[in-house]
Amino acid sequence: MTMCVGLTPGRMRPAAPARTSPVLAAARGVPAAPSRWLPAAAVYVMTAMVLGLALAVAPAAGQVYPQTDQSIAPAYEGWEQNEDGTFNLVFGYMNRNWDQELDVPIGPGNRLDPGGPDRGQPTHFQPRRNRHVFRVRVPADFGDGEVVWTLTSNGQTERAYATLHPDYFLNDIAIMNNNGAGGPAGGAYNIFGNERPVLDVEGESAREVKVGEPVVLTAVASDDGVPKRRAMPPPSWRLGRGGAGTPNSASGLRVAWIVYRGEDRVTFDPPQFEVWEDYREGADSPWAPGWEPPEVPEDGAWVVQATFSEPGTYVLRCLAHDGGLAVHEDVTVTVSP
Repeated sequence: MTMCVGLTPGRMRPAAPARTSPVLAAARGVPAAPSRWLPAAAVYVMTAMVLGLALAVAPAAGQVYPQTDQSIAPAYEGWEQNEDGTFNLVFGYMNRNWDQELDVPIGPGNRLDPGGPDRGQPTHFQPRRNRHVFRVRVPADFGDGEVVWTLTSNGQTERAYATLHPDYFLNDIAIMNNNGAGGPAGGAYNIFGNERPVLDVEGESAREVKVGEPVVLTAVASDDGVPKRRAMPPPSWRLGRGGAGTPNSASGLRVAWIVYRGEDRVTFDPPQFEVWEDYREGADSPWAPGWEPPEVPEDGAWVVQATFSEPGTYVLRCLAHDGGLAVHEDVTVTVSP
């Protein structure tokens, strides 16, 4: 079955019976009827709220959510305009599984068109909601053009359609609130004037190691202190428990490494916290109740060792996040037997 996670609200279909939207269905872990276009009357602010409500669903007590064997919904987050007049089309995804990371190689099952199949998308997918994962730059004269991300996982094909429709204009305030920096209803904390962290991964961007041989990764990061450092509230305070709520997350500079491409045959030392929206109590995630950012090293340098158990080519991503805005750098590691 092919499902389309829609995303461009500027085109209309004839009236149809009520259905569960694919995005909301992804959060709930239930099937949805195919639908390519959302209603044209939606405005961007409402779109952002709907995405936050639909995709930031915390599991209620006693409620069973799918752990494995579910598919991934690609998501078009919106577009940004660059100073030179070009545009960034911003993509993320929703892995419906809570405990299964999936690998989908570049090719027919993981492609962007036109200009693909490879336009910088991940091939290793973390669980649940991952926002603003990669950007596709398009020219200033892109106009009514469209970029489509097609993703097939666990036997199901879904697509995200990216356009420059005005309703999908994306700015830093929207990004920060979608990430949870503004609190569970947005605007609860001072996030105005926030600048992205500064990140520098020392050494070459391409490395070669052997299986079992650790590679040392040193990331130097700093931040402007906006938003202020804060921990997530304890479980008893959590808003939206048992239902949907706009995201809420801890704030303050944090740095973590993930596998962006290549199968998860990597061990990080020290272990890295989750960079995806895990709302479960006890989870090591900035969105989990009671979580607080680790202390920043005195010299601003996070040192991690990565050890590979299988040969292959891997892309490791270092993500520096302040709770609202993030930057990343990638390191490609070729592992020989």
